[in-house]
Amino acid sequence: MSPRAAKSKPGLAELLRAGRLDEFVKRALELEPADLADVLSSLDDDERLTAVRALPPEVSGEALVEMPEEEHAEDTLAALEPEQAADIVDEMADDDAADILQELEPEEQERILSEVEDRSDVDRLLAYDEESAGGLMTTHVVTVFDTVTAGEAIEEIRRQAEEMEGFYQVFVVDPANRLVGLLPLNQLVTSPPDRSVREFMEAAEISVTPDRDQEEVARLMARYNVPSVPVVDGNGVLLGRVTFDDVIDVVEAETTEDLLQFGGVSADEELGAPWKDAVRSRLPWLYVNLLTAFAAASVVLVFSNAIQEIKWLAVFMPVIAGMGGNAGTQALAVSIRRIALGQVAPGREAGIVGKEMLVGLSVGLVAALMAGGIGWMVDGPRFGAVVAFAMTANLGVAGFAGAFVPLLLGRLKIDPAIASSVFVTTFTDMCGFFLLLGMATRFLL
Repeated sequence: MSPRAAKSKPGLAELLRAGRLDEFVKRALELEPADLADVLSSLDDDERLTAVRALPPEVSGEALVEMPEEEHAEDTLAALEPEQAADIVDEMADDDAADILQELEPEEQERILSEVEDRSDVDRLLAYDEESAGGLMTTHVVTVFDTVTAGEAIEEIRRQAEEMEGFYQVFVVDPANRLVGLLPLNQLVTSPPDRSVREFMEAAEISVTPDRDQEEVARLMARYNVPSVPVVDGNGVLLGRVTFDDVIDVVEAETTEDLLQFGGVSADEELGAPWKDAVRSRLPWLYVNLLTAFAAASVVLVFSNAIQEIKWLAVFMPVIAGMGGNAGTQALAVSIRRIALGQVAPGREAGIVGKEMLVGLSVGLVAALMAGGIGWMVDGPRFGAVVAFAMTANLGVAGFAGAFVPLLLGRLKIDPAIASSVFVTTFTDMCGFFLLLGMATRFLL
């Protein structure tokens, strides 16, 4: 935030509440869109509506786009008169407009779009899945034909740039609008005006279809370090482009989703949602966890006689189970990261599972030295040996489960971030209890 903006931001809400709209608008115009979005987010629904109505459409549009998802900028847009909402949509980039309208019911979309002067681009984007390249792209691209010269290309770029805010690449197309290459700007400005663009354009080796998942698009851009990726249909016709700023939003959203799901929280739960919604979101997985916990506890019931005979087993059971759970979570986190980054090549699954199992056994041996030593001190060498074996074996099992479970769920087309932790924790608990109590029953009773 600039020093000027920082001075303007405090007190804006108070100006609005005091009815000093002219002063509010004057100071709001000094803010960057992201900072103005913070101000709008701090207001209640009625105040936000008043602010948006008072601001110029282009300023309101930029601020609404920058608002956090949980603040539901689309509701503010829908609450406006259709004509005013349409004015704001007209000032938005087509992809931003589609992103906001996507959250509204079809009848609300139509109510607003019916007043939009040129809705064709937004309508086209709304037809795609919002988590696909088509839903992510903008249809605004700068193109030149492959038949023009460098001088003609510069004139055409100047003409198109007047109607477009920010572009990073120039795409070369044939008369049928099929993508044939990219135009390096450095070579364009240094080439003789009569030189054909075909002589120095680069091949368009990277492109995606509109149905490509947004995560794959993000990985592609990160891998090849490109500012934008062209989106083409099955015939190679240029439809639009996905830009790096859109990909940053995707990475943030997907990371948040994976983090929530890893913790057993639905990605649909909003940070600003009422507590009842949070309960409904979290309770199903807690129920699953409760059932699996009873399954693990059933192992203890089977060996209840051993626990009655050797009281120290009750002390070491949670230690071994807890260590297994922690080791399994570590392996699980690494495995899910591999999957998320697309680093699991076909045929390498066994190697990944084997590596995590070896890591688990190795750290298990180190942990067993201390755990077994303590067991030796409290109840003799045989008990210490049982504890050491159970610790080593359970951490090996944890490494195996932490890698195998998410890979298996991925093969079954189930998001591994959602259910893996429940199954891995249950598996390590059951194995830890079984190994300790089973070995104690076999060798100590």
